[in-house]
This record gives sequence, C-alpha cells and structure tokens, in this order.
Amino acid sequence: MQGFFASLRMTALTTTRLNMKHPGLFITLEGIDGTGKSTQIRGLVRHLRECGHRVRVTREPGGTPAGERIRAILLATSTGKLAPQAELALMYAARAQHLAEVVRPALARGEIVVSDRYNDASLAYQGYGRKLGTAGVRAFDRIVCGRTQPDLTIILDLDPGQALARAQGRETRRKSRRGRFEAQGLEFHQRVRAGYLAIARSAPGRAKVVRADQAVGEVQTAIRELVDECLARHLKSIRKRG
Repeated sequence: MQGFFASLRMTALTTTRLNMKHPGLFITLEGIDGTGKSTQIRGLVRHLRECGHRVRVTREPGGTPAGERIRAILLATSTGKLAPQAELALMYAARAQHLAEVVRPALARGEIVVSDRYNDASLAYQGYGRKLGTAGVRAFDRIVCGRTQPDLTIILDLDPGQALARAQGRETRRKSRRGRFEAQGLEFHQRVRAGYLAIARSAPGRAKVVRADQAVGEVQTAIRELVDECLARHLKSIRKRG
C-alpha cells in the first residue's frame, strides 16, 4: 500500500514538472440542478491535491468579478423572464471573461482546471431547455471558446423529479429561495437532461455519464476513476511529445 501511494506521488510530481512546459488539463462537471455537483467537486479536488496536483477550481456562470455579476442576473428570480437569446448571450459573455481571466491562464501554467459547468451547459440549458437548438449555441461557442474545450466532462445523471426534490430540500435547509432555473419546472429539466444525454452520445470519448442516484461515496469513486484514467492518458501524451 505504501508503494502504491508513493507511485501516486511520483506520478503527480512528474506531471507537475512536465506541465511547466505543457498545457494543463481541463475537467468539467455537468448535470441538472440537484445532482450533487458541488459535493462531488469538493471530493475530486481534495483527491487531486492530495496526489500533488496543482488545481484551479472555478464555476460557470461566474468565476470572475464580471462573471459573478452576470451570474446574479441570470439566477435571480427577480430578473424575471429573459429572452432565450439574451440568456444565451449573457452566458457566453460571462464565459468569454472566464476564459480570458481564469481558464486559459491556468491551463497555460500547466494546472488542472476543474469547472462546475462549461459550454455543455449552454447546449443543454439553452439549446435543449430553451429550445434554441444546437446550431446557434455552437456558433457562439466557435467564437468564444474556439479550441478551448474540456479534456474530460463528467455528466452527473439523475431523474429530474428526484433532482428537483433534492434541490428543493437543499434550499429549505439553507432557508434560501429557488433560482430562476430551478423554478422552470419538470418539463424544462427533462429537456435539459435529454440534452446532456445527447451530448454524451455524440462525444463518448470526452463526455462520461455517472449515475447520481448512488451513494455519495460511490459517485465519487466513479468520478475519480474517470479522472485518473484521463490523467494517465494526458501524462502519456506529454511523454510522447517529449
């Protein structure tokens, strides 16, 4: 067992040294509200840091001062009804700033970036949930994100009825109000879930579905296995490039 952990530490140190000259790794977690993303991200980040990796944790919408102000507009029920196109434009405005200030600099430093949502969220929420379709979302994505795409996306999947019940229970415990998206109702979240599953089918090498109806520890184990496999491939590709 000691040899196993020593091997993990050596791999992390080697990756850190190599990353001084090579791009980092971009990992995103996705899923409808109530799937437990925040809990799982905390566990994943703790695991990566214990292995010696440099990790930048961030979220969307948000991640920057300007992005957090946009987030407040997008999530506040007081905002009222936004045109779907306006909602999409605000999402990508926040994302452009997020990429410029946080994601691309961290990747250039060789860090592992772990983001709570990224561009797949726009496909799922605006493309499918708001019925804008994928073409318009992808047009924004080509301009704003370009080649900065996730190396691994983990989609936490849960029945929307169960997810909404979880989210409502969380808000009750925190004595806070539901956000704009949580208040959209079951049919909206069913479309969003269908969008996420469509993304997973279209990009099976990158987007991996993890059942979120399991115990928290089981979900975390599945996530860590996927991330560790991705890290191993990343290290192998770096070694090949020399």
